[in-house]
Amino acid sequence: MKILVPVKRVVDYNVKVRVKPDQTGVDLANVKMSMNPFCEIAVEEAIRLKEKGVAEEIVVVSIGPAQAQETIRTALAMGADRGILIQTDDAAEPLAIAKLLKAVVDEEGPEIVLLGKQAIDGDNNQTGQMLAALLDWPQGTFASEVEIADGKAKVTREIDGGLQTLSLSLPAVITTDLRLNEPRYASLPNIMKAKRKPIDTKTPADYGVDTAPRLTVMKVTEPPKREAGIKVESVAELVDKLKNEAGVI
Repeated sequence: MKILVPVKRVVDYNVKVRVKPDQTGVDLANVKMSMNPFCEIAVEEAIRLKEKGVAEEIVVVSIGPAQAQETIRTALAMGADRGILIQTDDAAEPLAIAKLLKAVVDEEGPEIVLLGKQAIDGDNNQTGQMLAALLDWPQGTFASEVEIADGKAKVTREIDGGLQTLSLSLPAVITTDLRLNEPRYASLPNIMKAKRKPIDTKTPADYGVDTAPRLTVMKVTEPPKREAGIKVESVAELVDKLKNEAGVI
């Protein structure tokens, strides 16, 4: 079995992002970038499936600038087998990404596409669902547990009311949630080995996909700063402020 794992290069989750002075987007100058945390969980789950003997090959694909090779190398150091970089400087939107991934799936023929439920930069939570629709494959989103057996994927997914368990016929698309696993750290020997693992470089034109943006960002602003709290002397004063100032009762 082959597993395809898409990964995205994003601003590191520990970085406090800054909005550009002209409010056209987030300032990426001299900012640490890393693999999207949900993508990292997907890579870890694919590796665990390989360690169980369920999968034979893990292919990692990333869509982005040349620097996204570093993100692919991180996945290779964790235990993936080879990588594909679809190099573009366009800020690809979910539908364009899904179309590119469909082209890669048609070429590679994986039984499972395992990807993060969303990226922490755009928070769109759309790519996995769009890809499943384009492929006409079953999908299991927000997975907190994955079991593969007898040509089926048993996916436990987190929903508002609790947990839902699905049985998916393979091939299938699965998106990962936070509680699925805890990604491993790549060891130094594996980091060195990852440098020798192959990464194929493609372009969107190779797959006949137009990645030009369809959406226009009108303005990006920082959230309003929280105001300091106040102390009240009595319950009556608290009720008065909640009623007449906050308007919550």
